[in-house]
Amino acid sequence: MKPVLMLDPQSETSLVQQIVTGLAAMVDDKRWRPGVRVPSIRAFAEAHRVSTFTVVEAYDRLVAQGVLMARRGSGFYVAERNRNDVRPAIEKLDEKFTNGWSIRNVLERAEGTIHAGSGSIPEGWLDVDGIARALRQLAARPQALLGSGHAKGYEPLREQIVRQLAEHEIEASPSGIVTTLGANQALDLAVRHLTREGDVVLVDEPGYSDLLVGLRLRRVKTVGIPMTPAGPDVPAMERAFETHRPKVFFTNTRLHNPTGASYSSATAFKVLKLAERYDCIIVEDDVSASLVSGNSVALASMDQLKRVVYIGSFSKTVGPGLRVGFVAADPALLEGLLYHKLVSGMATPTVTEQLVHAVLSEGHFRKQTEQLRDRLAAAQERTCRRLESIGFEVFCEPRAGMFVWARPAGLHCDSAELAMRAVDSRIFLAPGSFFYADAPESGWLRFNVAHCNFDRLFGFLEEAVGG
Repeated sequence: MKPVLMLDPQSETSLVQQIVTGLAAMVDDKRWRPGVRVPSIRAFAEAHRVSTFTVVEAYDRLVAQGVLMARRGSGFYVAERNRNDVRPAIEKLDEKFTNGWSIRNVLERAEGTIHAGSGSIPEGWLDVDGIARALRQLAARPQALLGSGHAKGYEPLREQIVRQLAEHEIEASPSGIVTTLGANQALDLAVRHLTREGDVVLVDEPGYSDLLVGLRLRRVKTVGIPMTPAGPDVPAMERAFETHRPKVFFTNTRLHNPTGASYSSATAFKVLKLAERYDCIIVEDDVSASLVSGNSVALASMDQLKRVVYIGSFSKTVGPGLRVGFVAADPALLEGLLYHKLVSGMATPTVTEQLVHAVLSEGHFRKQTEQLRDRLAAAQERTCRRLESIGFEVFCEPRAGMFVWARPAGLHCDSAELAMRAVDSRIFLAPGSFFYADAPESGWLRFNVAHCNFDRLFGFLEEAVGG
């Protein structure tokens, strides 16, 4: 049998997913018709030089998706599919998008896509072997995974989080921690508990796109505080406090999304003094804390959770798909957040929390995180230099973490239009308009340095802004 797919073992996409995507495309393109028998597992594995286990998993996924059907003793066949059950084809967007969802939906599964605007670490950069070991540990005692779990989360994991916070000089206890479905749920709980329709809150500008969408859905009014390379513009913040008397300030303090900036100690001190003077609660999003290199300060370490609600996550170091985050806060305020967690979804999944705890408990994890920091630092340097070489202005050089905020120097350019053009080249860019509450035209782009080591990306950018 001749190979029907071109598989790339070096790709960031797993071989299983490459097979699933490729065969599904063949069915969509009608190269394989309904009822046709597909190659046997052994034949496909031999032709493509992959293990039979890889093919079994891929075929099983295709059966689950309704692309293939299995006949006992006979093999796998292309499924008969209803006209109402046709997988949507990838289509070029024909209108300006206002957030990241539409563009991500277009390019997420497309083969050969460069995810330069992504918000995640590539799967191959994470501790896959550590996850595998932890899964084997959990599989040895499956009965422990079936309970509903503690309302505040798996206690050994909360104890682990307390030790992690202590390394950042934040004092907490397991009872002062609530686990969540990633940092996004923690932010949502804070929005629900701390705001009402019509309230005014302060946000970073630019800021985290999903938070801005959540606040808009809640009909909360946002006032943006411009970010500088050392944190928010303090004079602008003081004017906003005086004018709007906000109840809450939502901010991303270290390795800020999207700019990569981090608070200086002086800025952190001034922000806390303003919040105290105007009786404002600060929700500190510190999801990249484990990626920080060198000395930097968290607001919660200076405030010790008196008026700071601290949010963390394991998406950047363990895996985004596990959706394990947490929130630490003053006990009275934490009870309100817990109430909203219970109302919206009861306890968080025990299996993923135990999995994260098992990974964190391994001595290897700390070394793997150090290696990840070093790899990101090298990617930061490489990406900044290449952007500058093609005429881009870099907002600041974080020297750590995932993000670089840059724009074509001396050129008026709507980065949303640039991102639309990139779709044809299978490139996902994150334009500046994603990160502003009122989605203004912007020349800025957020780059994820972990996905930027491609000549094709910089060739596209140089031609697009130069032409």
